[in-house]
Amino acid sequence: MSRRKQSGPPTAKGNQGDGVGYGRPPREHQFKPGQSGNKGGRPKGSKNEATIINEILNRKIDIRDKGRLRKISVLEGIFTKFADDALKGKDKAAALLLNRKQQVESIEQPATPLLDTDDRKVLESYAEQLYQQFKKQGKSE
Repeated sequence: MSRRKQSGPPTAKGNQGDGVGYGRPPREHQFKPGQSGNKGGRPKGSKNEATIINEILNRKIDIRDKGRLRKISVLEGIFTKFADDALKGKDKAAALLLNRKQQVESIEQPATPLLDTDDRKVLESYAEQLYQQFKKQGKSE
């Protein structure tokens, strides 16, 4: 079996020296500066998926709660429904609600300081020494 000759990308006939070929169109067919291949582009004001989801979940809806009409967000309504289902004994609803609560609490917890008190004292002492050195240099000049 003969080995195939490996060659570069295919080139247009007669334009061997022009660098024209696969992925390299002739100069007259290349995009001009300031011109793109997507002439229409993304329309101004178009919304991405996250924006659409946030708008839907934050939209206010009317619900009847204990005989009174209330306005709540769609997100609050969803969580209320999960809570009601969990109280009725639906394990999946309870698990989802409790897992979500843990996730939110872990995000809201204040970050632990990067330095403990001993490290902070060492750095403050070093900063004071540097300050004193700069102070001495300023007086000697």
